[in-house]
Amino acid sequence: MFYLLIALAIGIGVPIQTAINSRLRSYVLSPFVASFVSFLVGTIFLLFVTLFTKHTVLIPRDVFTDSPWWLWIGGLLGVISLTGNILLFPKLGGVQTVILPILGQIFASMAIDHFGLFGSPEIPFSVIRAVGVVLLIGGILAVIVLPDYFRKRHGHAPDATSAGKLPYQLFGILAGMMMATQSAINGQLGQALDSPIHAAFISFVVGTILLLIGITFILRNVQNIRLGFGQGKPKWIFLGGILGAFFVLTMAALVPILGTGLVVVACLFGQLFCSIAIDQFGWFSTPKVPVTLIQIVGFLLMITGVILIKLV
Repeated sequence: MFYLLIALAIGIGVPIQTAINSRLRSYVLSPFVASFVSFLVGTIFLLFVTLFTKHTVLIPRDVFTDSPWWLWIGGLLGVISLTGNILLFPKLGGVQTVILPILGQIFASMAIDHFGLFGSPEIPFSVIRAVGVVLLIGGILAVIVLPDYFRKRHGHAPDATSAGKLPYQLFGILAGMMMATQSAINGQLGQALDSPIHAAFISFVVGTILLLIGITFILRNVQNIRLGFGQGKPKWIFLGGILGAFFVLTMAALVPILGTGLVVVACLFGQLFCSIAIDQFGWFSTPKVPVTLIQIVGFLLMITGVILIKLV
């Protein structure tokens, strides 16, 4: 139970990280600059943790020579998914920014399991998993689509966080697929380095370098970093990177104890409940979006679907 509560807590931290990084974006005026700051803070944090646990951050030569090329793209996928969340949060609100990537994670993880991609063991797609997918999709429709449908039927304007946002919603699913792929790749990198913490550090380093190149030579807005400092700027806007790094570390520690399925389900519970609270109460300066009864039903369907997919 203690470990389950930890998994629930780190799940709660995911929407908080997204909300914090979104607030940082409002100061630095760019999702890419905000993502760079988050990656940089996470990299520094993981540097100290890696040195403390492994006493080196160097990569053995045989890992470079004997490993497939895709082992090193986890950082790139992390950049896209994290920056995507920062971009989507003000467009879609806390609930959709959490739910749509979950859908992408589920779809990508099932494909990875079924075909044994990225060195993962093959887990064939089953009838029970298919039922879980149907329930998951039904729950997502209830949370995202049906509220606007009923508002229109009663003559109310569609909610601002979901009306006309299909491109953002599709990108949210794509970001989730990249997150699942990154997890599979980092798992293999962790085995190659004999340390999931070292693998997380390498992934963060790659992401930080890519973002630094992007904001320095392509977007040319690296100077916007200074806009995050100064009077009236809360210091907690720099905590997103630590939350992200802590999430990676805790997942790596809990999976051998509880198993991947149970940890994922507990984290998803935390993500869903926290995203509901953020929208319901308008935390982190977000607009309030009251949760409806049909959305609560949708959440229950999603939870049931995820349990069938991940645990049965």
